[in-house]
Amino acid sequence: MDLRQLRYFVAVAEEANIGRAAARLHISQPPLTRQIQQLEADLGVVLFNRTPKGMELTPAGELFLEEARNIQSLVEQATERTQRAGQGRLGRIDVAIFGSAILDVIPEVLMAFRTRYPDVKVVLHTMTKAEQIEALRQKRISVAFNRILEAQPDLEMRLVTSQRIMLAVPIHHPLAQLDTVSFPDIAPFPLVIFPTGTRPSFIDKLMAMCAQAGFQPNVSQAVGDTVNAVALVACGFGICVVPSSASTLRVPGVAYRELTDIPDGRVDLTCFYRKGDTSPILAGLLEVVDEYRKRTAPD
Repeated sequence: MDLRQLRYFVAVAEEANIGRAAARLHISQPPLTRQIQQLEADLGVVLFNRTPKGMELTPAGELFLEEARNIQSLVEQATERTQRAGQGRLGRIDVAIFGSAILDVIPEVLMAFRTRYPDVKVVLHTMTKAEQIEALRQKRISVAFNRILEAQPDLEMRLVTSQRIMLAVPIHHPLAQLDTVSFPDIAPFPLVIFPTGTRPSFIDKLMAMCAQAGFQPNVSQAVGDTVNAVALVACGFGICVVPSSASTLRVPGVAYRELTDIPDGRVDLTCFYRKGDTSPILAGLLEVVDEYRKRTAPD
């Protein structure tokens, strides 16, 4: 039995006449008759009663018509799902995230992706930069989002957005009384820095900015991520230089101020993935990333 035989059987059952079924199928009557006879022989049952008026289904034929239609529906669904998977519209993508971008940029990008591809399952993994790189190489994830990644021979990098750098300060701090803060003015104050772990990181960028501004930062604490850093600011451990995405963290006791006179006052968020990865789902996500970057590019 094959799908063609099922299609022939359904046509004869629905038309109840070999001649009309043959015309519907664009074939002649003799081969259609032979196919129906062969199907009955294969099944070992009579599917049709031959009458002067045409073809009448037997009880076994009625049951087989229901099953044949179910099979045809399943084949159509399998065909459609396979085509959608090949177009990147069905399946799963594993995404690694880290840092303050999970507070605004990454949710916006992923929401746009999920709206466009609602049948793709997005699975998120919180990982450090080193863990992201290793997971990509082991093919446990498809793409990762992070900041300040050194070039890797087996990975591609793509800019997602470039964000302003701001200052998080305790609300009763002298700098909180200003509308904007000149970057060199942070020099005397204890500074919370982040993230510890794989280098280079935002710490290296901050140190370079301080060197360009002509001062050595007064580091009070070094922590693993933005959330902990801002929490320490709220506890009075110091002030903290953060990407603008961190300003969405509404922590009691913390204010955010614009920084001026700041060398290289932006920080890039990138996504990175394996070179040569031809996944259509990944291609769809990268298309959304490109659209986001163009839409949010600074003037």
